[in-house]
Amino acid sequence: MSPTGPGLVRAQHHPKVALVTDVPTAGAVQQVFGPARVLGPAELGSSAELERARVELLTALGGDEQIEAHRSYLLSFVLTHPDALQRSCAPGHLTSSALVVDAGLTRVLLLHHRKLGRWFQPGGHADGEANLAVSALREATEESGIAGLRVVGPAVDLDVHRVAPPAEEPHDHLDVRYLVLAPPAAVARHNHESTGQRWVRAEELEVFEPDAGLRRLVGRGLALAAYLRGGRQEGSRWP
Repeated sequence: MSPTGPGLVRAQHHPKVALVTDVPTAGAVQQVFGPARVLGPAELGSSAELERARVELLTALGGDEQIEAHRSYLLSFVLTHPDALQRSCAPGHLTSSALVVDAGLTRVLLLHHRKLGRWFQPGGHADGEANLAVSALREATEESGIAGLRVVGPAVDLDVHRVAPPAEEPHDHLDVRYLVLAPPAAVARHNHESTGQRWVRAEELEVFEPDAGLRRLVGRGLALAAYLRGGRQEGSRWP
């Protein structure tokens, strides 16, 4: 789970940037989303090398000022914190999360966090896994109970948020976020970390009190899913 909620405070490293909702030219879409593809087994090997995580940050899809600000901060952090993949890195550590989209490309999966009592996308700590696409797919599978998920790379979003758990010092979660595609007729079964799950349409998102980062992720993720399918999904936002 990649939460921001009670006891969790948005990081103040970068100013908030509004979502861009204008319909882009086909060339602009291609420029941002062109490298995206469903990752195959050869690209989903485990790695413990921090350089692998750095590559994930460098290649994450851009086209958004907030993402570029986060990218700059994350690259600087990784350069100065060789233990960034470990929870023991006190100032902060790398996490990964997944925007799971249904086969119809109209709904995303949100989970109700047991401890925090709020709705988030699946995600969690890297715990030493430098191939963050692998980590995101692992978290999505474990937390959704859905078999046959497919992860799209490069990462569709980057985010930084400050967490303040009751038993820990406040620190940053440096989140690398991926689009994950669910198979047809997928049925979600949440694990012990959540009390429930919902498939949510873009127009229903505000009911779940999302922060700016989740809004951006949902908008970009649905737009990317539609691009991979070969068209613009109604209700998706750009970029």
